[in-house]
Amino acid sequence: MIRVIVVDDDPFVCVSLKTILGAQQDIEVVEVGSSGEEAVALYEQHVPDVLLMDIQMAGGDGLSAAERILADHPDARVLFLTTFADDDYIVRALHLGAKGYLIKQNVTDIAPAVRAVAAGQNVLGDEVVGHIATRSSGSRASGEELSKLGLTEREVEVVELVAQGLDNHEIAAQLFMGEGTVRNHISSILQKLQLKNRTQIAVMYYR
Repeated sequence: MIRVIVVDDDPFVCVSLKTILGAQQDIEVVEVGSSGEEAVALYEQHVPDVLLMDIQMAGGDGLSAAERILADHPDARVLFLTTFADDDYIVRALHLGAKGYLIKQNVTDIAPAVRAVAAGQNVLGDEVVGHIATRSSGSRASGEELSKLGLTEREVEVVELVAQGLDNHEIAAQLFMGEGTVRNHISSILQKLQLKNRTQIAVMYYR
């Protein structure tokens, strides 16, 4: 069972998310909160598998709360669910180490995203990926720039495919290599670039 805490300062959103997620056989909403301060306290109390949280809230914003939680619990899985596809919010959230960033309108994406984050994956909504790519059109990192950061030619290819949203299986098929080799390349990339996850690779690429 995936244990989830939901934090949003809109009571209707909290009730809706609790209903949507509670209807899933493998997800349990153990608690709900309405502020960043409550998010920190509830996380310490329950240590959930996933913290599903809004960004802009009265009584302490979600980004500050996530920063505090991740400082004490680096492995915390924080998934932001918000109405804001704002550049600064997205970049700050992902650099903090959040595992995902979704837009509230896509209700059907929420439960699958929670499962993916609980399994250790990173999730970006289609709107968020499109927003980053559109904003950064023309300013993608070049292969030469990535090579100067110490990446091999193969690692550069992997970075480009990660930034396109491909998973390990799809990257392996496109580059004709095993999934284990892809994982090794991604681990090497993260280490060389001092990044925390593949979502940050995409943000770096589209900078």
